[in-house]
Amino acid sequence: MASPGQVENEQKYDADTSTRLPALSDIPGVERVAEPVSDRLEAVYFDTPTLALAARRITLRRRTGGTDHGWHLKLPAGEDRRQEIHAPLGRPDTVPEELKDHLHVYTRGEDLMPVARLTTQRTTYRLYAPGGEHLADFADDQVDAETVHPVQTEQHWREWEIELVHGAGRFFTAAEETLARTGARRSGHASKLARAIGGAWPPERGPATGPPRKPRKKGPAADVVTAYLDERITELFTHDPGVRLETPDAVHQMRSATRRMRSALATYRKLFDASRVKKLGDELKWLARILGGARDAEVMRERLRQHLGELPKEGSSGSLPGPLDHELGTAYDAGYQKVITTLGTGRYYRLLDSLEDFRDHPPAMHLASRPARKVTAGLVDKSAKRLARARKAARRPAAGADRDAALHQVRKDAKRLRHAAESVAGIHGKRARKLAKSARRLQEILGHHQDSVMARALLTRLAAGLDLPPDTARSYAGLLEIEERIARDTEDRYRKAAKKKALGIRLRH
Repeated sequence: MASPGQVENEQKYDADTSTRLPALSDIPGVERVAEPVSDRLEAVYFDTPTLALAARRITLRRRTGGTDHGWHLKLPAGEDRRQEIHAPLGRPDTVPEELKDHLHVYTRGEDLMPVARLTTQRTTYRLYAPGGEHLADFADDQVDAETVHPVQTEQHWREWEIELVHGAGRFFTAAEETLARTGARRSGHASKLARAIGGAWPPERGPATGPPRKPRKKGPAADVVTAYLDERITELFTHDPGVRLETPDAVHQMRSATRRMRSALATYRKLFDASRVKKLGDELKWLARILGGARDAEVMRERLRQHLGELPKEGSSGSLPGPLDHELGTAYDAGYQKVITTLGTGRYYRLLDSLEDFRDHPPAMHLASRPARKVTAGLVDKSAKRLARARKAARRPAAGADRDAALHQVRKDAKRLRHAAESVAGIHGKRARKLAKSARRLQEILGHHQDSVMARALLTRLAAGLDLPPDTARSYAGLLEIEERIARDTEDRYRKAAKKKALGIRLRH
């Protein structure tokens, strides 16, 4: 089974084979240098035929020798930092499934294959502070590298590596001068594999000119959307492995990211080519619907289990009635299996490609180049007006299905406004944050109401069954009573929340 390792924080230096070791005890903060430890490390690196992992600064290797032998997956976690995930050695030519689950979102259907073999003769020096704290490890590496894809080469080089253990990031700065005095220089390669592959190393994947530009009041309006999409894409990539591994809440978080992207595209659709926006929005809607099957069953089951605690203990078994538990369990299992199947399809991988392409090369129209503050104010205000119309329409139906449908529409429009206001908080400041907070409050209240609508429909249907055992019938009746009370309560809370002045805020002023 894979296990998360520490966050690796290291810097590499190029050194000539004849370069003398630095005086490590001269590094400010270092009191003691332990006796060196030598290891011979053999590592086989894996990637796809197109080097999809290398393009994202991701390393996958199987290493023998040393104290941390096994499979190592290293994912970027900021400058000079990578998150390590480990798995046992297993078979030499078979990547563990638990590591693959972290990589499908990047490999997108491509197979993994060996691309290089590196043999490293490593001498490690542990560096300690005056109080005995293990600050860092200094490694002197002699590397022999053989690549088999996309080019076949053999190389030898020497490099030094400082990896923090308990030391702070400023330790790198303290060590820099000591190492520089020997003639060593910061490595121009992010990893040993990058140096081995050399000129065949792929261009870094991601925004064409680095991270999306931070939105500015007078900057182009398109920057607001690309920055917001970038954050949501990162969330989707982060939670994709969790969904595959059935990590709690991962499906919810992934669906939330998907919905937010679709909401942003709907709000800012006039800034971009209409056909591209529609196609991408439709695909996001498709993915959200797939994720929703498992998530809705999961939420319903947990909701009703909590309500059981409110029922009188006499006459109640304390567990969900069998038919109810079976139906929700079956719905979750079927929904989750559909999610897993979907995440392995070409359609899903094409959606990931389309999202990154839209972010990196937005199909902008003329309006997208105009000042963000003015353009976004108008579009967010339009979402606010849309919500106001939905609230007005919800006043007409007195009760019943029409009333529930109208309140559900208010909830959806409140969610769109919330996301729109959140996307411009950095530009419109306090006004946008207050608007987002009020819209979120409305959305949450009506979310509970919609959950009660769905729960009442399910309970009513099951309670109508013939020959129900008395305790089952009582459980259904008790749960229905609770849901009806929740529906009345949420309507009261909605009426109060809808009167909040913050919902009347407009960004254009």
